[in-house]
Amino acid sequence: MTESVHLIEALDARKERRSERRDFFKNALGAAAITAAGATALSFSSSAAAQTITDADVLNFALNLEYLEAQFYSYAAYGTGLDNSLLSGTGTQGAVRGGRQVTFTDPVVRQYAREIAQDEIAHVKFLRTALGSSAVAQPVIDVSVSATSAFSTAAQAAGLVPAGTAFDPYASDEAFLLGAFIFEDVGVTAYKGAAPLLTSKAYLEAAAGLLAVEAYHAAIVRTTLYGKGIATPSLRTSADAISRARDSLDGGGANTTIFGTNDLDQGISSYSATPINLASTQAAVTVSNIVPLDSNGVAYSRSTSQVLNIVYLNSGAASAGGFFPSGMNGNIRTSTAAG
Repeated sequence: MTESVHLIEALDARKERRSERRDFFKNALGAAAITAAGATALSFSSSAAAQTITDADVLNFALNLEYLEAQFYSYAAYGTGLDNSLLSGTGTQGAVRGGRQVTFTDPVVRQYAREIAQDEIAHVKFLRTALGSSAVAQPVIDVSVSATSAFSTAAQAAGLVPAGTAFDPYASDEAFLLGAFIFEDVGVTAYKGAAPLLTSKAYLEAAAGLLAVEAYHAAIVRTTLYGKGIATPSLRTSADAISRARDSLDGGGANTTIFGTNDLDQGISSYSATPINLASTQAAVTVSNIVPLDSNGVAYSRSTSQVLNIVYLNSGAASAGGFFPSGMNGNIRTSTAAG
């Protein structure tokens, strides 16, 4: 058999090796696991659907999450957070815990960080302008580095660092990319989930544009991690572990080394047990998985409850925790237990 045939078989096999991923992580981690905060406006859980939810509520849910993402990237790229003029609004305004500039060694990663930071700051400004006097204030946000911080809790749950150990997403280019990976994929699934919720065509068009930007961000983070992971395989395995742990929180489905039957999350690598002869060396095939999608090539959606489970680092019903220690501001702020 030729190498190309083996490779095609390896790609096809990605759909066949499914099961047990979520159960393993849920049993191992309990309620607390990994987060992905860069998420924005989403579909509703059954409990939320029973409420009277407006377009403003959906946009404010998005704004809470954009505050988080913008603060992380702004600190990482420039060493400063958002201007105070961008933080006020309805609800209780909170401070940012932690955050500092990354000393980048790779100029490409530095430029990516700066560009993404500017995009996320623009998202905050855009949503605040669209909402006007209805915009919620920034809640308390945790992007700190202590052993009990949100980043560290997430990293411990994914096995990136031992229990009780701090994870510092500002320590290096690679740590920054892993921290960014925690956020980015959820934003894509979140915005896609928002589409059927918005009644205003203008808001729907805006949400589609924001989804496209988040997808670009997610793709560059995934691509860069995979590329750097060729020389440093632990980067790929760490990113895949983050994906598995995220999926353990949202009730999205089970997964082994590839994809789960109902997965809402996928790592950056796919593995095949089928050996391929490379320069007379038998080895398992590793292929990239830059775009997380279903069998139709379509991105997944997450409900508001599923996203809250992730950003609160809690698979149970919760109204605060993780990256939002005091909860979000606005009407969409409480999750239900992941099923």
